[in-house]
Amino acid sequence: MPQLELSAGVVDYEDTGGDGPVVVLLHGVAMDASLWDEVVPGLREEYRCVRPVLPLGGHRRPMRAGADLSVAGVARLVAEVLEKLELREVTLVLNDWGGAQALFALGLGERVGRLVLTSCEAFDNYPPGLPGRNLVTAARIPGGLAAAFGLLRFRPARRLPMTWGWMSKRPVAARVMDRWVRPAQTDPEIRRDLRAYLLGVPPREELLRWAEALRGFQGPALVAWAAEDKVMPVAHGRRLAELLPRASYVEIPDSRTLLPQDQPAELTRCLRKFLADTAA
Repeated sequence: MPQLELSAGVVDYEDTGGDGPVVVLLHGVAMDASLWDEVVPGLREEYRCVRPVLPLGGHRRPMRAGADLSVAGVARLVAEVLEKLELREVTLVLNDWGGAQALFALGLGERVGRLVLTSCEAFDNYPPGLPGRNLVTAARIPGGLAAAFGLLRFRPARRLPMTWGWMSKRPVAARVMDRWVRPAQTDPEIRRDLRAYLLGVPPREELLRWAEALRGFQGPALVAWAAEDKVMPVAHGRRLAELLPRASYVEIPDSRTLLPQDQPAELTRCLRKFLADTAA
């Protein structure tokens, strides 16, 4: 897997290459680029798909001690990825992680031409829902993250509402989730990085100011939300579509937050339609 040297450390990324328009796909907490494994095959023939592994707990290379891994800090790293790879007019696609509002609030979205938000943190929904609050609580307790991820060695525990049970309607494949949680289970420096992110959420007032910054994005946008989401309120998806000046909105049935896992075919269809409709 290729690597990029960023201000916070080295990050891995995947890149299908090619001369097509660039689609950058971002994952959420305690996941990695494999979140999109079922979506990329439906895009790669026409689009260059770039998938960085963000330092959100599913990464395998610890960041430098003391690196800024707050929500704003990770948004800056996304901007660095785009700059290092010399990518412009990208279609930025997010699921679960809501860093787009920080990216634009910090004035770092100049390389983004189109935006796709799929069931992600928005407004003041940080930490999101019961799973997010559970993780933040664990991060505040010495040894809490080690205990929380240790519990996930037992596969039935992964379907509890406080862990992953509300994140997807169907269980994420064991081999995929094993890959996601193993770094935080085995490496204390990965847990250190994750703790820095979880405890680096700004106050509610700042989060709401960040969300308002999305009004300034003038490119085409798609908001695709899981109709049965228990963690990212459907009302937030509708509000985002109203906030973005050129947004379209779609709800995808029979799914929860992790649309790339629950409904990859339908999500791919929505992405392809959006990309084709806004190609000009």
